[in-house]
Amino acid sequence: MKAIDQDLLLLKNEDDTRALGLRIAEALESGDVVALIGDLGTGKTALTKYIAEGLGVAEEIISPTFTIVKEYRSGRLPLYHFDVYRLGSGEELLDIGAEEMLDGDGVCVIEWADIVADVLPEDALAIRLEYAANEGERTAEFL
Repeated sequence: MKAIDQDLLLLKNEDDTRALGLRIAEALESGDVVALIGDLGTGKTALTKYIAEGLGVAEEIISPTFTIVKEYRSGRLPLYHFDVYRLGSGEELLDIGAEEMLDGDGVCVIEWADIVADVLPEDALAIRLEYAANEGERTAEFL
């Protein structure tokens, strides 16, 4: 992955989330993994949507909660969007064939990544999204 500023960011609104997603997408290269951590409603899917936009993905991005993974091939790199909320471990992620995608030709964005952290690459870009003090605001912390 190309260099990206790694610090604590305040995301005051959707425009800030979009700007962060586009900046992340610009830095992504084949084989990169983005690990998103955060409670329900903290913006994991929204950030994924803007990463996809930055990659040039044409399809609408929705969280693959029930299918676990959704694949998009219309951008400059394939995007594998995971929602692992329903999994119990990294081993379960590998059992569904995710290793091919993690080691593949595209980019993986994994929501609820803390559940499967034990099988993610050490160089994954981990981002914790949390609610901020003001309503509607979030923070993004690069771990």
